[in-house]
Amino acid sequence: MLEILKRYPKENAREFVIRVLNHNIIYLNLKPGQQVSESEIASLLDVSRTPVREAFIELSKASLVEIYPQKGTYISKIDLDLVEESRFARSILEKAVIKLACGLITEDYLMFLEDNVRLQELAVKRRDYKELLILDNKFHEIIFKACKKELTFNLIRSMMSHFDRIRILNFAVMDMQRTVNDHKNILKAIKERNEKKAEELMEEHLTRVIYDQNYLKQLYPEYFK
Repeated sequence: MLEILKRYPKENAREFVIRVLNHNIIYLNLKPGQQVSESEIASLLDVSRTPVREAFIELSKASLVEIYPQKGTYISKIDLDLVEESRFARSILEKAVIKLACGLITEDYLMFLEDNVRLQELAVKRRDYKELLILDNKFHEIIFKACKKELTFNLIRSMMSHFDRIRILNFAVMDMQRTVNDHKNILKAIKERNEKKAEELMEEHLTRVIYDQNYLKQLYPEYFK
């Protein structure tokens, strides 16, 4: 079922529809391969069909929907080549930033990371895998902010939709605690100012999805290209 988000002040209809659809695609409320109706989305979001049509076109540019004239619009299936490309780019940038963090991070940001990890533990206890993905992304964002690399993080976020879809699927069916343990170990390495260890742990953390994706593809073959 479509999760309808609150519309931001001054957010135009097109922006609102894109944000809602992107959110629902990432969190698999809109399933890979599912057909979506322009008129139904417009009705649910209380907008005209024009911004929905524009949103479909914009999301198709990001390979998140596929538009077939005379046939309809479908949520794109998970493309493992796109997942790997986004994971690769993220890995390169995150390993560079984690090394910076070992030298630059302040006590305040260490406290923010500790608080975040505690919230992750609670999400695991509740089996709230959607909340865990939010907290996971926030953990990494805090590290970038600590190094004054927010624009770099925003660049990563703009290309992470494909990677996030397989991660949410991973959280839903596999051991969520692994991710929390990864973050605990990364935080420990940052506290110890151990650049080499932190970089190695980040590489391991971001590579894990490669080893899990074949299993996920066996469980949900209809979700993958």
